[in-house]
Amino acid sequence: MGSIATETVARQPDIDYKPDFEKYQTRTKLRLQTEPLIGKSLPSGFPQELISDLVWEGEGLEDKYDWTYVLTTEDIEELEEALTHFKSLNKPLGYISQETFPLPRLHGPLREISKDLHFGHGFKVVRGVPVDRHSREENIILYAGLSAHVAPVRGRQDNAYKGEPADVVLNHIKDLSSTSENASIGAPAYTTDKQVFHTDSGDIVSLFALSTAANGGRSRLASTWRVYNELAATRPDLIETLSQDWIADNFGRPGQPFTARPLLYFQPATLDSPERVILQYARRTFTGFGALPRSKEIPPITEAQAEALDALHFLGEKFNVGLDFRKGDIQYVNNLAVFHARDGFEDSPEQQRHLIRLWLRDPEYAWHMPDALKPRWAQLYDGVTPEKQVFPLEPYIRSTSNGQTRAKD
Repeated sequence: MGSIATETVARQPDIDYKPDFEKYQTRTKLRLQTEPLIGKSLPSGFPQELISDLVWEGEGLEDKYDWTYVLTTEDIEELEEALTHFKSLNKPLGYISQETFPLPRLHGPLREISKDLHFGHGFKVVRGVPVDRHSREENIILYAGLSAHVAPVRGRQDNAYKGEPADVVLNHIKDLSSTSENASIGAPAYTTDKQVFHTDSGDIVSLFALSTAANGGRSRLASTWRVYNELAATRPDLIETLSQDWIADNFGRPGQPFTARPLLYFQPATLDSPERVILQYARRTFTGFGALPRSKEIPPITEAQAEALDALHFLGEKFNVGLDFRKGDIQYVNNLAVFHARDGFEDSPEQQRHLIRLWLRDPEYAWHMPDALKPRWAQLYDGVTPEKQVFPLEPYIRSTSNGQTRAKD
């Protein structure tokens, strides 16, 4: 009697954008019982432990590290003078630079902040920009001008604006779920939802608080190097999983439905740099979110990858430090060694959370990029010229997070 051939179809694991701790525990228990994971070693070359100021835990960190630089009266006067100077030039905002926004006294402290980002604890807050004195455009000039002294290269966050090709270098992070654009939202940045731990794109992620939420919205940061050490000591098999190729959804991008690359990279020490680990990922590209669900036409992630995603998030929660945004705060984060999350929040008619974001790079201190990330970095930074840079004054959903835009492609 002939046998009937059966075909096993790979299915997406039971995992959503919002992590479920019980599902995570159940998946971990089952995998440990049914797969040969105990006694696994780290991938070849990966270190047993990273030792650096970039390895930290949130608990007690404020007693060891002062992450806030408070602008002095003299600093603010210099910012105002630089603003007046730039406006006198009558140049487009893309021409904001250290030269066109001069800060002779503040330049030194801002360069020290860049050192902290690249070689210290990996994050810093500049506090006290006088938001209420200025128009929206003036606040953007102040933000971009001050940031040019921390990291002078601005990255491209979108390649079109109002239907025309453009290098959009500034993005608004604001709840748009109560607007007509609600059905288009494919990323939590445009909602009041909790954002789980993730990285953005680029070397340095910066956020400037134009206004804060009526309640909630606490920013959370965690050292991916501390998370690495925990996994290396307890679950080296997950380090191996993270260092292999993952299928990331491109949400309908024509001709390229997905990309395949690792989430975790190890770089051995060289003559001019210490050994480093780089983590780069966004959970929604593996689970979907809102108007951009995970495509059923691309290969699913594996159970091991689902467990690794949850391990990253819950260890991030375990080791995180919470930062309360104040109006006028600018947060700078090393996006290669620190990942971030956000608590859910509530706005009111009188008080609404509104942040603006830059993706930055400092050529003087920039880390070398793994080969697999170089194409993405080229998309971010190559060919971004002053005359093509766009700084939108009002929030909109950028194309990579817009479900309706993807549906039309």
